[in-house]
Amino acid sequence: MHIHKFEQFWIKLSFVLIAFFIVTVVYGFVAMDLKVIGDHATIDPQNLADTKFGNPGVREVTRNGQTEYEVYVQTIQFAFNPGTAQPIVVPANTRVTFYITSPDVLHGFDVAGTNLNTMSIPGQVAKFTTIFPEVREYGIVCNEYCGPAHHVMEGKIKVVPKSEFDKSNLVE
Repeated sequence: MHIHKFEQFWIKLSFVLIAFFIVTVVYGFVAMDLKVIGDHATIDPQNLADTKFGNPGVREVTRNGQTEYEVYVQTIQFAFNPGTAQPIVVPANTRVTFYITSPDVLHGFDVAGTNLNTMSIPGQVAKFTTIFPEVREYGIVCNEYCGPAHHVMEGKIKVVPKSEFDKSNLVE
């Protein structure tokens, strides 16, 4: 069967483009260390009171002899709890793991000026770990439309020096 040279050219070009796109995606996940949200945990969004999300906030934990912090956040229409009424306060240069869920609708949790960004889905727990290297305030915005007051849904993360971190703000 004879294939015209222009058809051969376009067939070869299409395979080259497909290979290029596959390589680009693989590079994004491997070399740039991109992660897709996984099934870390599921939770009943109507019964958050019976979990650590019932008393959200910053908790101190010890792992492998190191002090780390866990932050449990509820994203609710139209606030972050904690984060909106009072900022989330964590020490600088310390490992912090965020656990985020929503009892109502889909929300976003985007820490402005960083690469920390996740979706907060009712029934699922999003988890990410970071170290804030510098003392400063970070804004949190909801980047998923969640209703008519979506544009006012914002919060703050306040990173303080370890020496100024007040452990009385921790939750049990």
